Amino acid sequence: MASLKQRLRNGEQVLGTMITTFASPDIGKILQSCGFDFCIIDCEHGAFTTREAANIIAVARGIGFPALVRIPEMRREHVLKCMEMGASGLLLPNTESAEQARMLADCAKYAPLGHRGVSLSRPHTDFRKVNGPAYMAQANDDTLLMCQIESRKGVENIEAILDVEGIDVGFIGPNDMTQDYGILGQFTHPEIVAAFERIAAAAKARGKWAGVHFGAAAPLKPWLSRGLQINMWNSDNGLLELGAASIAQLREGENR
Repeated sequence: MASLKQRLRNGEQVLGTMITTFASPDIGKILQSCGFDFCIIDCEHGAFTTREAANIIAVARGIGFPALVRIPEMRREHVLKCMEMGASGLLLPNTESAEQARMLADCAKYAPLGHRGVSLSRPHTDFRKVNGPAYMAQANDDTLLMCQIESRKGVENIEAILDVEGIDVGFIGPNDMTQDYGILGQFTHPEIVAAFERIAAAAKARGKWAGVHFGAAAPLKPWLSRGLQINMWNSDNGLLELGAASIAQLREGENR
């Protein structure tokens, strides 16, 4: 099965969702059966333990469903643990500088691209004996690194951020971005549209990818049609709420 990065290289447009609340190891199976292409486990806002995240990743790996992690902040131990657990990639929140992006790549990639610690009898190898150099080169190639752009400063530095070798995606966080611009929730404001377009153009010019995460479908659809390649819609609890809202139909029936 092609890696998420290979699918992007093939020109596919992929759609994921955010796991924010539910720690069941089976959640990847559910999301895959619904048609999602990948998920991101939110360890920035979410309350997941390391073991809970590891369990979700383990089952996802077993079914070939890419599971990435949004780490809490740029620290080596966050990066290393998630990579050793077998995450398909990482999302660094609120990236504002090339220095942050370089730290992410340095901790997540093996030499010569970085200085990821070498421990090969771990979940990321499925505990198999591997040829070290060959495995490490393949892991470097497969690992998807995403920098989340959520502020005016991040937008202003997007070209330098995406110039960093090993960074693959400029990923837009629209809620925090509109908050930082002082126009919370105004996703069609000209300044915000221009910011999105600048991120997309910077990615395209460097042979990389751009995407955005919206909770609702309406603001996402225009950017899907404009060709952003790696996008996210809603979240685990948001999708539950959408389904549970149909209880209103039952209540209406009771009142007839």
